[in-house]
Amino acid sequence: MVTMPLAQAQMVVAPAALTSGAGMGMQAPSAAPAMLMPTAPMLTAPAANPAAPTGQADGKAISGGDPAPPTAPTLMADRAALVPNQFQRFVQGATGRDLPLYGYNLFDGNRYNALANVPVPANYVLGPGDDIDLKIWGSVDTALRLTVDRNGQISIPKVGTFTVAGTRADQLESVLRAQMARVFTNFQLNATLGRLRSIQVYVVGQARQPGAYNVSGLSTLISALFESGGPSATGSMRNIQLVRAGQTLSTLDLYNFIHSGQTTGDMRLMPGDVIVIPPAGPRVALLGALDTPAIYELRQPQESLEALLSYSGGLKIIATPHKALVERINPANGQAPRSVQERSLDTAGLQSTVRDGDIVTLFPISPQFSNAVTLRGNVAAPLRYSFVPGMRVSDLIPEPQALIQSDYYTRKNIIVQYESGKAVAGDRVINDVKNLLEEINWDYAAIERLDPVQVKTVLIPFNLGQALQNKDSANNLQLQAGDVVTVFGVRDLPVPMEKRNQFVRIAGEVKVPGVYQITPGETLPQLLAKAGGYSANAFPYGTNFTRESTRREQQTNLDKAIRKLEQDINGQVATQLQNVSDTEKGSGVQAQIAGQRILLSRLQSMKASGRIALEMSPDSSELPPLSLEDGDSIVVPHRPSFVGVYGAVQSETSFIFRPGQSVSHYIDKAGLTREADLEAAIVIRADGTVQSNQASRSIWGMGNSSFMASSLNPGDTVFVPEVLDRRSAYTQFIQGAKEWTTLLYQFGLGAAALKTIRQ
Repeated sequence: MVTMPLAQAQMVVAPAALTSGAGMGMQAPSAAPAMLMPTAPMLTAPAANPAAPTGQADGKAISGGDPAPPTAPTLMADRAALVPNQFQRFVQGATGRDLPLYGYNLFDGNRYNALANVPVPANYVLGPGDDIDLKIWGSVDTALRLTVDRNGQISIPKVGTFTVAGTRADQLESVLRAQMARVFTNFQLNATLGRLRSIQVYVVGQARQPGAYNVSGLSTLISALFESGGPSATGSMRNIQLVRAGQTLSTLDLYNFIHSGQTTGDMRLMPGDVIVIPPAGPRVALLGALDTPAIYELRQPQESLEALLSYSGGLKIIATPHKALVERINPANGQAPRSVQERSLDTAGLQSTVRDGDIVTLFPISPQFSNAVTLRGNVAAPLRYSFVPGMRVSDLIPEPQALIQSDYYTRKNIIVQYESGKAVAGDRVINDVKNLLEEINWDYAAIERLDPVQVKTVLIPFNLGQALQNKDSANNLQLQAGDVVTVFGVRDLPVPMEKRNQFVRIAGEVKVPGVYQITPGETLPQLLAKAGGYSANAFPYGTNFTRESTRREQQTNLDKAIRKLEQDINGQVATQLQNVSDTEKGSGVQAQIAGQRILLSRLQSMKASGRIALEMSPDSSELPPLSLEDGDSIVVPHRPSFVGVYGAVQSETSFIFRPGQSVSHYIDKAGLTREADLEAAIVIRADGTVQSNQASRSIWGMGNSSFMASSLNPGDTVFVPEVLDRRSAYTQFIQGAKEWTTLLYQFGLGAAALKTIRQ
């Protein structure tokens, strides 16, 4: 007997997507049993013509062998979503949550291929509509495609007609060989099944798409459920029945299939079988601290709480075992038919039962730690630490290294990455020193403790330095479970400058310029002593002393002045434009406005320097005893040999310093221009002070004799601005007189007209 490869082939394995239980909280089996899970849509639309010949359903039937391409959309493509049932609406109203029906999404939106071109099971029974591919060689050489007719027979030329219906697939070759042997000898044959017949089954009851379906002859109860769309929202998942000839042959529980891939109750379908989906049995809602909150169907009128939890994957460790709530419906109590029960999830509680309509809520465990204290803030490892009775602050922070933040070493390593050695400026060094390590506030730390009696937080401050360094009992406080210890940095709670690390920079004509750490109250002369004193070419009078706090204050005042000036200019512009009487004056006003805008733009670009004038005597080398602050910068210049003259002069340049020479001497050497405003001239001293010409305005433009006769020092600069209003005094007077005459003339005309009207 020739072996039939198809008869001995293994059954088809279910695709993982079908058994994964995605979205249902169930564990997928590694492979489904034989003949259960098709790999492409097996069904057609419900048969419109039940009387169609076997193996055909209006040209849409799909069977094994060589399937014809589908000519219409399958049912899966048009499958509608489940409509919530009454119990789902009830649960939504009671809990505010839309819970899904457990397991029903197994049938949502999935498409499955028919059992085409797959091995035929050995126990498959031939029937009308099946095709047999017969190959014979030897004394006879032929290949035939034989179709089993309605009488269950096939016809072989020169052999005759005989019955094969009812023959198992693994017995087909022996039956054909016996028939051929009556006529021929010395031959061999091979018989396989080609296109398999379609069968018509019925899906009734609470199905999503009830009706008649033409399915493959290899279909089983489970595969037909996938083809028809499964139960509706009111249908059962646990009591699906297969009825044949009026008798119930099997009952299928899909929960077993979902949980463990068990197919107990699954059977191969025969023509005329009826799949009955009855109404769902008792249902219970399960929500709270679990992976799969859903509505579950009970197998029995009452089941244990443990069995219900097993449907969702069992009780999770994150659910508190001390309490669960069961909301129950008691129809006998007409006025208040609902009640709440508390159950513990111990052995006795898990054996208690639930019934139809119950809503079970699991609670998450409390986030409270029974033996932990928390350390946070400016520390190396802000974490929860194990608490032991008698524990104190020094036990939680055993050494100062515990206060060094972990990113300190990261920042420290970064400063040398790709370092060329050429970009190490003083400002950068100061910045690195100050920012690498977050300084600790040793004077203040705090413990946050929960008062369980008054249910409020109590803040207990203590001195961190005394607690860790001196183990002072008044500050090395005893801790309690649940305490939160916070360590602050000097930036979190600003401390006095004397308690911070302070750095200043001194550069220029000193013997050892550099960045120095200062002590509280240290003065400028003391810093100069640290730097080794002046060099031989130092010019103390011109020392440039800048302070960051002063710079911020100067910038704030400058910004206020600019805003005030901008408001004044806008108001003046509006007034001038409203009082322009002719085109010529209008052009002049526009030019004046443009000039004011340029001046404002220049002022807005100015930045405060933070320089503080030391007001030293030009011949003195002793710096004032000024207390230093963090970030101060001192630059001692070398002694200059020039005096600068700039502004409205013929020659803007620097002149050699001559002891005893006055301002007028250097202005005469530079030469004034016609636009020079000598009355507004100023001298900018090398120490940062400014001296201005305060002479009263005169028609001859003479300057203040004391200002012009004042002596200059090395490094001083004279600045002579231009005249803003270049009209002469006489011209200004005549122009003003004309404007007043015009105004009085117009006012006179107006008064005369008013008098005429009144007459």
